Order: sequence, then structure tokens, then C-alpha cells
Amino acid sequence: MSRASRSKTQTRGPAGQLAGSHVLGHSAAGPSQRQLRVAEEIRHVLADLFARTEFRDPELVGAQITVTEVRVSPDLKHATAFVARLGRSDVDALLPALKRASPFLRSQMSHALRLRGVPDLHFQPDTALDYAMEIDTLLRSPDVARDLAAHPERDADDEAGET
Repeated sequence: MSRASRSKTQTRGPAGQLAGSHVLGHSAAGPSQRQLRVAEEIRHVLADLFARTEFRDPELVGAQITVTEVRVSPDLKHATAFVARLGRSDVDALLPALKRASPFLRSQMSHALRLRGVPDLHFQPDTALDYAMEIDTLLRSPDVARDLAAHPERDADDEAGET
């Protein structure tokens, strides 16, 4: 079979990528529109559940959990929710409790979502804010300020060369 005839017979997925070319839940061009739409709807439902629902698990009682992002697998069978606690960085301690509560959360999601099957929930800590604060601290350090102030003429030359 030649290369030209082989390329005509390969099937394309919904995002225009070759079917089966997904790596870790995302195609080369990123998640599909459906994945993004379903993930955002799951994020809204989970945020609403965490805001309104009283949990029986003692570890989750009174815990203020924020769902920052949800990523859905291409087959919509698995959803990974990235969670954080406002003002606290001990979200890792809540992950076992969230895993125990996932069947309850999944059943509540089934009432709110219009999907044929509700995805299995997985929880991961969202470390993006911690990372951003660490970078901000580094950028404000005296060493970086000294390095940036040492070469102001280099910045002026770079800007003049770009125009």
C-alpha cells in the first residue's frame, strides 16, 4: 500500500487529527470542543456541589474546596478535577476523602449533567497558584532586581532593534 493511498484511507477524528493519535487524553491540537464543553460543565456542577452540599465525611465537613479546572478524557469516561483550598495549601490531605466521596459526587452529577454516562472522577491538587507565588517571590528578590537594573541599555537596544 503506497503512502498516498494509505493517507486517504485513514480516518480523521472530530478535531481533524488522525483517529488514535491522542497522547495522555489530548490530541496534538489539544482537547476537542466537546471535551472542553463537558469539562467546564462538570467544573460548574462540582463547584456548586462543594458550595451547597454538607458531606458526611468528617474530613470534608466545613472544607472550602475550589475546583480550578477539569480535564476530560477523549472518550468522556474519566474526568480529572484539579482542586485547591482558598487560603490554605493542605489540599493533599483532602484527596483521600474526595476519593471516598467521588461515588456520591458522581451520582449528584448524573442528575445535573445531560450525558449518557457520567465520567469517573479523579482528583488532583492544583499547584498552579503555589507555583505562581513562588515565581513572583523569585522575581521580587533583590538578586533579580539587581540583575534587571544592571543592564537597562540592553533593553532599550532590544526594543529599538525590533521596530
